[in-house]
Amino acid sequence: MSCDIGLYGLAVMGQNFALNMASHGFKVCVGNRSPAKVDLTVQRAKDEGDLPIVGTKSPEEFVKQLSKPRKIIILVMAGKPVDQTIATLSEYLEEGDVIIDGGNEWYQNTLRRSKELESKKIHFVGMGISGGEEGARNGPSLMPGGPKEAYDMIEPIITKCAAQVNDGACTGYVGPVGAGNYVKMVHNGIEYGDMQLIGEVYDIMKHVLKLSNEEMANIFSEWNSTELQSYLIEITATILGKKDEFVDGGYVVDYILDKTGMKGTGRWTIQEAAERSVAAPLMAASLDARYISARKDERIKASEILKGPEVTSAEIPVHKMQMLDDLKAALYAAKVCSYAQGLGIIKSCSEDMEWNINLSDCARMWKGGCIIRAALLQKIQDALARDKNLPNLILDPVVAGELNDRTAAWRRVVVVAVGYGISTPALCGALNYFDSYRRKSLPANLTQAQRDFFGGHTYERTDREGVFHTAWTDAHKSIGDINERTAGEV
Repeated sequence: MSCDIGLYGLAVMGQNFALNMASHGFKVCVGNRSPAKVDLTVQRAKDEGDLPIVGTKSPEEFVKQLSKPRKIIILVMAGKPVDQTIATLSEYLEEGDVIIDGGNEWYQNTLRRSKELESKKIHFVGMGISGGEEGARNGPSLMPGGPKEAYDMIEPIITKCAAQVNDGACTGYVGPVGAGNYVKMVHNGIEYGDMQLIGEVYDIMKHVLKLSNEEMANIFSEWNSTELQSYLIEITATILGKKDEFVDGGYVVDYILDKTGMKGTGRWTIQEAAERSVAAPLMAASLDARYISARKDERIKASEILKGPEVTSAEIPVHKMQMLDDLKAALYAAKVCSYAQGLGIIKSCSEDMEWNINLSDCARMWKGGCIIRAALLQKIQDALARDKNLPNLILDPVVAGELNDRTAAWRRVVVVAVGYGISTPALCGALNYFDSYRRKSLPANLTQAQRDFFGGHTYERTDREGVFHTAWTDAHKSIGDINERTAGEV
């Protein structure tokens, strides 16, 4: 009964995070449904410096090795496997023990599990972990949400094991149970958008500018030392420059089938955006792009039937250096909008659930270890710290100034892409978001008039207070109590 913490579930993420904790001096007990992975993890611990990891062969033995109050991280597949693991381990747990689910889980499931464990007085924490296999081993971003008492028990461990940046560890108390999973879910939605934006820029470079893989790799590498510095820009440069092992002179990326997979967190993010009435067109576009990519056979048929523009550089002239500067500016501006949309979703849910999530802290936690880590996050952190009541990130004076400086370039990129028939749903979605949000007046007045015409849904006026209905034609009759017509509006 001497281990500081237990980790149950030894796929690669679990193995690596166990080794991470052991590397920081914590004695870690590990368990898994199949004993072979326990043996593998223990051997890795020996090979990587005789790290203090204890292997166990049964759930009962696993729990008995832990000092009280017990702290257990589970890293198994989301859904039923989590429920099964909790049921198995909780048989041996006691009042005051803590279970931490580190998987990508739907936050409502976390709320349910917390409630189910209340009767046993076992604490439950949902902790988002971002950084992939490398981050799990060397320092991820950790986003825990649960009872503050439980967080205080695990804080010394996760603070040491998280990624470290200029102002501390990339972790902290996100909020009550469910909040950690929610922030991680939105993190993944932002990740979807960021990846799609980079893909669209790559598409323009390749098919409009006709750049080689080596040229593109060099450009992304250069961009990674500018305001675009980020993990995803860094790995894009590496990917584009990777030579293929099967085709002489070829590049791996050119032989990868253009079908993008997904695990579901992006879909959850868009569902939540709709549920909270928060506009997230960039992230929605990135999700749609994955859906369309999956219909490869249909796209092959469509390419033979549907025609795109046949343009030449004489008809739509493109100057290479100017376009590269414009692409850089457009990518930065669109990335800002991606973060703005994601933070808007978190803000709305936090208010609805009374979680009191600190958005500036979210940006701080994302600065290191995670997939969306980027230099831009320091500016976002500062903006949200300056005004905790900021309605939208893009209203911060510094951020707004940067967007305003880049809109001309952004528009030129979209115009060229449309002219050449290159789909840019994320770049366009971000620009449409910016243009809609910055306008004092939108054509929503006509839409509301149409709703009143066919459904008697009423409207408000710009010149006087109150709710109104118009008898648009002789066929329209009185709708009775006008106030009843607005019931159910969201």
